[in-house]
Amino acid sequence: MISLNSIIFNGMEATRIDVQVQLSAGLTKPEFNIIGLADRAVKESAERVRNALAALNLSLPPKRLTVNLSPADVEKSGSHFDLPILCGILCAMGALDEAAISQYVIMGEVGLNGAIVPTGGVLPASVWANQNGLGIICPAAQGPEARMSGHTNILAPGHVLDLINHFKGTQILPMPDPATPVATDRGVGDLAEVRGQSAAKRALEIAAAGGHAMLMIGPPGSGKTMLASRLPGILPDMTADEILESSIIYSIAGQLNGQALIANRPFRSVHHTSSAVSLAGGGANARPGEISLAHNGVLFLDELPEFNRATLEILRQPMESGQIMISRARRNATYPARFQLIAAMNPCPCGHLGNAAMSCSRAPRCAEAYQNKISGPLLDRIDLHVDVDAVNPWEMDTADTTPPESSATVRARVTAARNRQIARQGCVNAHLDGAALDAAAALTPELTQFLNTAAEKMGMSARGYNRIKRIARTIADLRGAENIEMGDLAEALSYRPINRGKYGVKI
Repeated sequence: MISLNSIIFNGMEATRIDVQVQLSAGLTKPEFNIIGLADRAVKESAERVRNALAALNLSLPPKRLTVNLSPADVEKSGSHFDLPILCGILCAMGALDEAAISQYVIMGEVGLNGAIVPTGGVLPASVWANQNGLGIICPAAQGPEARMSGHTNILAPGHVLDLINHFKGTQILPMPDPATPVATDRGVGDLAEVRGQSAAKRALEIAAAGGHAMLMIGPPGSGKTMLASRLPGILPDMTADEILESSIIYSIAGQLNGQALIANRPFRSVHHTSSAVSLAGGGANARPGEISLAHNGVLFLDELPEFNRATLEILRQPMESGQIMISRARRNATYPARFQLIAAMNPCPCGHLGNAAMSCSRAPRCAEAYQNKISGPLLDRIDLHVDVDAVNPWEMDTADTTPPESSATVRARVTAARNRQIARQGCVNAHLDGAALDAAAALTPELTQFLNTAAEKMGMSARGYNRIKRIARTIADLRGAENIEMGDLAEALSYRPINRGKYGVKI
């Protein structure tokens, strides 16, 4: 029996799969069976492998061929089992040396002509192989992806014949060059292009500095989407660990280009017709969803009340814990989901509430019904609630005014504020809780009295109370101050809705 190594993923965790191949005598024609709780994509490997052998001028012997994927009680899915199955057969036929190739984790889809084509999950497989003292065999196009983990024992053939020749000693497969972060545009445009909206820009800077969730409410055309798209341009650069972690998620999802890393913070703009599975992740293979793809970056939800309410409620748990568990009948997968939520909405269906010339005759009743589509618990988890009013036409003419600040200028302040937070507590302020929050956002008796009085009058929850302290701490960090002052606390309170039933919108 031949035994080779492959891999499957349960969320971010990798599990070794033993690909066992055995040829049994007693038949007059070949019989090919794949067992071990394999799904349809794995079972179809039989035909791809059979044709790949024919492309090598080889054929299956007239024997019973059994491929077992062990452990047999774990569901197997994906086309990356093609290459380990084919290698196992070649070992059984004497074309490859089992002792040599069993020192590698093997993954890759095989074309009918024997070409080895890309598949998802090469980066986390390389990380796992490196940690367990094994090499990795992967498609040539994904060799640079495998090098991202720092692994140096990598074989990246473009064709099955290249792999055979390498182990025969007639050809040496070169070490693939490591992939490097590819610089892409930070969002769409520069913050300096946004006319007016000084209050919203200030709130966006605070959100970026502390990693806070933010909800913008305003009429159509006021610049909500434009502001959100500029947020990636003022966020700090990703650390090396964040780049690797986000790249692993995209690799598992099959959305990572084999030649590039996720260099900039992800910005995922989700349409309001998206399903719960597309947002949270799942499906037959428990793939990561949009909230995991936005990990270390931004999740933007435009037209927030237009989303299905049950879909939005999915956000509540990962916003608190920073991860999401996907439970299916045969598989549970946990993915990181430490994203920064930025949402936008109109105050009412027509969007012109408060504008006597344009609002409908059903206001304000229609506005209350429209805003009630979003649950109170979800709104309570959003730190900053910002009114984005329509821009005055005179603000559009900048010929005689001071040029607004660029994204680079704001990013410098945001980066400095985040560096203070990391040095002080090891995380951004939005993730502070418990004793760490009390220590970082300590208030004087006078400030405590002020906050308690305000919280009582505003009907604020305990969660909202702590979020005010986090925002105030971020405002102080932007000033470069060690302690929170009255002005910081007052500004933080201005970003919380006074009446939760009206969500901070004047009706």
